Parts: sequence; structure tokens; C-alpha cells
Amino acid sequence: MKDQASVLRETDEEARKLARILLRSARYGALAVLDPATGFPFASRVLLGTDIDGVPVILVSALSTHTKALEADPRASLLTGEPGRGDPLAHPRLTTQCIAETVERGSSVHQRIRTRFLDRHTKAKLYIDFPDFRFFRLIPQSASLNGGFGRAYLLEGADLMILSPANDAVAAQAAQVVRDLVDKHPDLSGALAKLFNESNGAAWRVCGVDCAGFDAISGDLINRCEFESPIDNAADITSHISKIAYSVREI
Repeated sequence: MKDQASVLRETDEEARKLARILLRSARYGALAVLDPATGFPFASRVLLGTDIDGVPVILVSALSTHTKALEADPRASLLTGEPGRGDPLAHPRLTTQCIAETVERGSSVHQRIRTRFLDRHTKAKLYIDFPDFRFFRLIPQSASLNGGFGRAYLLEGADLMILSPANDAVAAQAAQVVRDLVDKHPDLSGALAKLFNESNGAAWRVCGVDCAGFDAISGDLINRCEFESPIDNAADITSHISKIAYSVREI
């Protein structure tokens, strides 16, 4: 009997980029944990953000089943990727195996994640500071990318993270970077709409920057723009964002 051919493709940079975009552009995802009471897998929908190093973060209540599960066993699986028209299985999705880390309230990491999370989920301001709510960082261990029929890949956790020496510097300057962009480019919202081929007149704004790219939001839509490669100097981030935002200006 002949061995069956592997359904997996060799993981290349195109697959890694797609995986990063699926993870970083997700406003929410399906989180699967192990219910400590029954041992059965338990899946739930959670809001998603990303930390400065690309690690996905969730904000959850201590009363929820998935919070209690993560306290008992930090292993989790996160599904991201939006179905579109037609067959849902024809659209890309990413399953990321993670180890959950609690973020200590009041720490510098907590403040950084809180700021980034609210930039993406403004309505979370209503409950983000409730004492029973906390952040978890979901550290990627490995991932399975299904890019559509016949396009399956395995990735390492490091493929989904931003490993740049400038991470801390960019985090400290993120708000100023966005202000400088708006001051330099008063028409930035329109440029982003053209970049994303959105003609409904909705306003776009940058809602997150990091060493590997930036996120832009309009209402319930988030788009992720990746740099060709992560920057290693915080001073370069404004020019990199401008270059992408205005790349289709004359088209």
C-alpha cells in the first residue's frame, strides 16, 4: 500500500504573513479550554486584542467558565478567521495553540495592554476596570493554518510573534506616532479607505501600531497592514506606515 501524500504544504513566508494577519486583524475569536469540572473541551467567544509583541490578549470575567478553566489549566486553542460569501470552509482560518498567562493588574504590561485593547474595543471602557475582569496573554506555541482548500500549513509559535528589539520603544511612543501621522497627513482616513478599497464614506483611524505593522479600524471592521519586515528602530515606524497608507494614492 502506498503512503498517502501529506495534505500539508511547506510553510513559507506567504503562509506566515497570512497567519499573522488572521490573528492580528481579529476583533474576536473562538477560545477552547478544558472545563475543570468535566474535563470536556469548552468553547466560547472572546474579544481579542494584541500586545506589542504580537501575542493575542483577551479580557475576561473571573465568573466565566473559560477564566476558571485557564486558572486550572493554561492550555487553550484559539480560532480566528472570518467566513465570507459562499462556502465558509473556502475561507482562511487559523487555529493557534496557546499557553495563557495572567496579566497582573497595575503592572506596566497591564497598562500597555489596556491602552491597546481600548483603542480597538472602545465599548470595553464600560467594564474594563471592574475588579473581576482581567487580561490574559495567550502565548502562541504552535498553529495550524488552513488557507482554503488544499492550503494547509503548520507554524511555530515564534512565527506569530514580533521579535524586535524596538518593541518597548514603539510601545512607549505609540500614541505619539498616531498623533504625528494625523498631523502630517490630515487626509489619512481617506487614504486608508482607498487602501482598503472601502467606498462607503466611513472614517478610518489607526488603532494600533507595532514593529511589524499597524491596525486600522472603521466601525466593526479592522484591517491589518504588515510591513515587509519588522523594524528594529522606533524612529522608522511613521515612515513605514505612511508608505503603506499612501501606496495606492494615485491609482
